[in-house]
Amino acid sequence: MVKFTINNTEYTIRLFDNERDSIEELTELLHRSYKRLADMGLNFIATKQDAEYTRKYMEKGECYVLYESEKLIGTIFYYLKTFKDAPDIFKRGDTVLFGKFAVEPACQNLGLGSRLMDFIENLAISNGKKQIVLDTSENALHLIGYYNKRGYEIVQHWRWPDVNYKSVVMRKKLK
Repeated sequence: MVKFTINNTEYTIRLFDNERDSIEELTELLHRSYKRLADMGLNFIATKQDAEYTRKYMEKGECYVLYESEKLIGTIFYYLKTFKDAPDIFKRGDTVLFGKFAVEPACQNLGLGSRLMDFIENLAISNGKKQIVLDTSENALHLIGYYNKRGYEIVQHWRWPDVNYKSVVMRKKLK
């Protein structure tokens, strides 16, 4: 668990807890946070997944949640298992994938996404990973720009079967 303060507001990042947290609330957060992408015509899974999909998805790794007091306002997923039809870079032992990265739209541009990214990158380092990867739509230029500023570089393109866009796979080498 990590606690921090921004502008006199306290926040907590912690592992999702089935007893305390709601899968439905998490799923709704994903829908709201990914709405901008849906409005761009991009059918990210997170724009439409149901709660059961979210629940099953959690079997692939660790879901971290960001809270302001008792309010869920962000999430990021750290994969422990990858997909068999994924890019080879996702399957390397020295590499970890993150995804389902979301911050409540009303809370964006406060530095909370950067705190979630710092958290997940530090987790990867503490787990002995040499690089961290993600994928996003090649049309999500605002996201690509954000990740570029954080030191991520495009290493390949990829086409997932369940979406209507080509993805870029981005990597950051960790220290």
